[in-house]
Amino acid sequence: MAPSSESESAAATAGDLQRSYLAGIGTVLLATLAWSFSGVFTRLLTTDIWTAIAWRSFFGGLFLVIPYLAMNGRQSLRVLASIGRPGILFILCQVVCQACTVGGLYLTSVANVTVIYATSPFLAAGLAWWLMRERMRRRTIVAGVVSLAGILIIVAGSLGGGHLLGDLLAIGMTVSFAFIIVIPRARKDLPLLPTTILSAFATTLIFAPFSAPATLDLHNWSVLAGFGLTNFSIALFLFVFGARRVSAAEAALIGTLEIVFAPFWVWAMFAERPATATLIGGGLVLAVIVWHTYRDLRDPRSA
Repeated sequence: MAPSSESESAAATAGDLQRSYLAGIGTVLLATLAWSFSGVFTRLLTTDIWTAIAWRSFFGGLFLVIPYLAMNGRQSLRVLASIGRPGILFILCQVVCQACTVGGLYLTSVANVTVIYATSPFLAAGLAWWLMRERMRRRTIVAGVVSLAGILIIVAGSLGGGHLLGDLLAIGMTVSFAFIIVIPRARKDLPLLPTTILSAFATTLIFAPFSAPATLDLHNWSVLAGFGLTNFSIALFLFVFGARRVSAAEAALIGTLEIVFAPFWVWAMFAERPATATLIGGGLVLAVIVWHTYRDLRDPRSA
C-alpha cells in the first residue's frame, strides 16, 4: 500500500504544479491584455493631459489601498515607514513613469509608445551591469543594440510629424521603468505594494494643481476609474501572481504580445494606423525580443 500511496501523492503534486503553471500562464496573459488597453482608455478620454495623469493615478492608488490594508492590517503604517531612501527613489521613478506613460500616449501613437516601452528589459540589464556589476550576456547586448536601432527608426519617423515630444516621453517612461526593474533587485527587502500606492498618490498631488477636475463629466470620470482599476491595479496583481509561477523568459514572451495587442485595439476602435517607420522599427524590436526570449527558454541556466 505504501508504494501506491507514494505514487498517488507524487501524481497529486505533479497535478498541483501543472495547475499552478497553467494559472501562471493565464494570469500573465490577462495582465498583458489589461496593459494593452492603455491606449484605448487614453483615446476615450476627452480631458487634458494633466487631469488624466493626476486622476488616473488617484484611482490606481485607491484600488490598491483596500487589498494592501487587508493583507497587512495593523502593520500597514509600519510597512510604509520602512521603505527608506531606496523606497523614495523607487517612488520618484514610478511618478516619472506614470506621468510619461499618459503623456506619451496623448502625444504620439499607441504603437510608438508600446514598442519603445518593450525595450525596457534590455535597458534594465544595462543599468544592472552599470550600477550593480551584474553580468550581461552577449545576446542581451546584441538585443539591446538592435532594439535601440528600432527606437531610432521610430523616432526618426516622428521628426516633423508632431509626435517627437510623445516619443521622448515614451523614452522617459522606458528609462524610468528600467530603474523600477533594477531597484528591487538591488534592495530585495523593498516593499513593492506600499511604494506603488504612495507613488500613485504622489503623482496625484504633483499634477492635481494643474488639472481641471471640475470639467470632468461622468464619461471621463468613468474612463479614469476604469483606467486606474484595470490598467494599474488589476494588471499589477495579475502579473505579480502569474510571474511567480512561470519562468522570467515565459513571462517576457507573453509580455511581447502587448506590442501586437495595443496597436490593434486602437486601430480597430479608432482607426489609428501605425506609421511605416513604426512598423519597421516595431518589427525589428518584436523580432529581437522573440529571439532573445527563445534563447532564454532554450538555455534557462543563463536566463
